[in-house]
Amino acid sequence: MRRAAARLKRPLPGLGDRKGRRRWFQAAVVFSAVALAPSAWLWTAQDGRVRTVADAPSAPVAVVFGAGLFDGEPSPYLAHRLDAALSLYQQHKVQAILVTGDNSTTDYDETDAMRDYLTERGVPAQRVVGDYAGFDTWDSCVRARRIFGVDHALLVSQGFHVRRALALCEAAGIESHAVAVDEPRNSTWYYGGLREIPGAGKAALDALLRPDPTFLGETETGVARALADAARP
Repeated sequence: MRRAAARLKRPLPGLGDRKGRRRWFQAAVVFSAVALAPSAWLWTAQDGRVRTVADAPSAPVAVVFGAGLFDGEPSPYLAHRLDAALSLYQQHKVQAILVTGDNSTTDYDETDAMRDYLTERGVPAQRVVGDYAGFDTWDSCVRARRIFGVDHALLVSQGFHVRRALALCEAAGIESHAVAVDEPRNSTWYYGGLREIPGAGKAALDALLRPDPTFLGETETGVARALADAARP
């Protein structure tokens, strides 16, 4: 027992003297800088393009990213995103809404839940287009551009996520602004913010390497038909 206690009291390798501690400190600083660099890139690169519903510019399409379901219904965060998209539509700032979410199993369907939420609140069904393979932000952005033909959009999500969405949709070829949905600064918000640190690292790799999404498939005409419907007198 005494030997075990003595081993526990030993400092980590390299921490036994001032020079060693300095090296550990320098390594920690370098690691932190590398880890946080993608987050800093997102905040600086997207400055000025994050808006509210009130001051958002017009665009043909709003893109709403999935954020989970509770008992088959949109989670509170997802409902708030959909409410923002609904306001954009009602204010004639967008003519169509692309909802992009996860439908990877038969009993989990974010996309139809999002569509139903909007149509039940007055958005015509032909103006709401569903992407069932938006498994992450990069997939949603690439599919919006390559499958649905979106080249100009308003992106709708919570504030901690919209900058990553902006960067990835720009990398995918979509000219965009983002609408940041405000939320109380509670544990869920801070958890979402913490998740964005590794998310920013993945976003940097996706923007650099530009991989194909999990599913690509054939071109969809839903957005084009929704915009054509909006153009009818």
